[in-house]
Amino acid sequence: MDEAKAKQILDQVVGQVFGYQNPLTLEQAMSKFAFDVRLPQQVFDARTGDATWAASLNENRYLTFDSVKKRIVKNDGLQDYRKMNDVESVLSAWSDINYAMSEREIDSKHVFESDGVYHSENVYRSLDIRKSKNILFSDGVDSSEFIVAGQTSKSSKYSIRIEDSKNISNSFNVNWSNKITSSYFIRDCYDLVDCMFCTHLAGKRFCIANIQLEEAEYNEMKLKIIQWILT
Repeated sequence: MDEAKAKQILDQVVGQVFGYQNPLTLEQAMSKFAFDVRLPQQVFDARTGDATWAASLNENRYLTFDSVKKRIVKNDGLQDYRKMNDVESVLSAWSDINYAMSEREIDSKHVFESDGVYHSENVYRSLDIRKSKNILFSDGVDSSEFIVAGQTSKSSKYSIRIEDSKNISNSFNVNWSNKITSSYFIRDCYDLVDCMFCTHLAGKRFCIANIQLEEAEYNEMKLKIIQWILT
């Protein structure tokens, strides 16, 4: 996973969600779509000085996953014996090995600038990603694919800016909702298709601001909304 692959994923998601060629760079997309998403921050490996990425900045010293593995190989991770007579000597010994690990991942591949990734593939600048693939700029995404700027959401695909939601597809800016398809700016809703700017609504199609429209009228306004979002 690198920036070129991440850009391909971004282009694919934007094309799927909006039906337009993506006009945004990776950095522009992160600023526009993930401005409020908790993302990994750059820190530095205390042993090598190399840049690395961590979910938390509360620690003072970090080691990459590779650096930690090298330490474990040597003496099974044990320090040489020293006599410890008081609390200060214990704390001193602890200080020698007390590094937070960065870029943590389990059974994952093609992970870039991310931390806390489990059983996932193609993850870029994200954290707490589980059983997912093709994820960009996200925090807390589970069992999903092709997600940009997702937060605490699961079982979704081809969507941008989804939060506290599940079963979302081809949608943008969805919050606390379930079973939403091809919709934009949805909050606290269930089972909507082709809706925009709706709240506390269920089982509807072709609605804008909770107002029922004819399909042609809806599609005409949809084009204007997409252009407004992307510019």
